Amino acid sequence: MFGFESVSTKGDIEEGTLYPGLSYGENQLRWGFIRKVYGILAAQLVLTTVVSSVTVLYSPVNELLRGNSGLMLFFLILPLILLWPLYVYQQKHPLNLIILGLFTLCLSLTVGVSCANTDGRIVLEALILTSAVVASLTGYTFWASKKGKDFSYLGPILFTSLFTLFLAGFIQMFFPLGSTSVAIYGGISAVIFSGYIVYDTDNLIKRFTYDEHIWASVTLYLDVLNLFLAILRVMRQGDN
Repeated sequence: MFGFESVSTKGDIEEGTLYPGLSYGENQLRWGFIRKVYGILAAQLVLTTVVSSVTVLYSPVNELLRGNSGLMLFFLILPLILLWPLYVYQQKHPLNLIILGLFTLCLSLTVGVSCANTDGRIVLEALILTSAVVASLTGYTFWASKKGKDFSYLGPILFTSLFTLFLAGFIQMFFPLGSTSVAIYGGISAVIFSGYIVYDTDNLIKRFTYDEHIWASVTLYLDVLNLFLAILRVMRQGDN
C-alpha cells in the first residue's frame, strides 16, 4: 500500500519531459542526474545545520571564532581558495568529496557564528522563510521549464548585479552603513540570490553535464546559503 503510493507520487512528479524536445531516454537520465545533485545538496545542508547548531549551542566554539579574528578570516577565505581544486577535481573520486566536505565545513562554521550572534527566534524565522522561497522558486523553475521557458538570459544580469553587490560590500568595510542601509543591502542580496536559484536550477535541468554533479550542487548550495544569510541580515536589522 505504502509502496504503491510512493511510486505513484514519484510518477506524478516526473510525469512528462523536463523541457520540450527532450527524448524519453534523455529525460530519464536527466532525472537521475537531478536526483543525484539534490542528494548531495541535502547532505551539504544537513552538515551545515549540524555544524551551525554545535557552534550556536556549544559556546566555547563560538567564543573561539569570535575572539580570534585571524581564525575567522581563515574560515572565510579558505572556501574561496577551495573552489579552484573543487572545480578541477570535481570528477576525481573520493578527492572531490573530501574537498567538498572541507568546503562545506568552513562555510558552516561561519554560518554558525552568524546564527549564534542572532536571536534564536529570528534565525528560525529566517530558516523557515528561506525554505519557503527556495521550494517555491525551484518548483516554479521546473514548471516553467516544462512549459518551454528559458532563464539563460539571467546570467549576465545576475553576474553584473552580484559584482556591484560585492563592490558595495567592499566599500562598506571602510564606510559602514546605517541599519536601514544594511537592511536594504540585505534585501537586494536576497533578490539577487533568489534570481540565482532560478538561473542555476534552470542550468541543472538543461545545461550541466552528467559528470558535473559536484559543481551543480556547489552552485545551488551557495545560492541557498547566501539567500539565508541575506534574509537573516534583513530580519536582524528589522528586529533592531
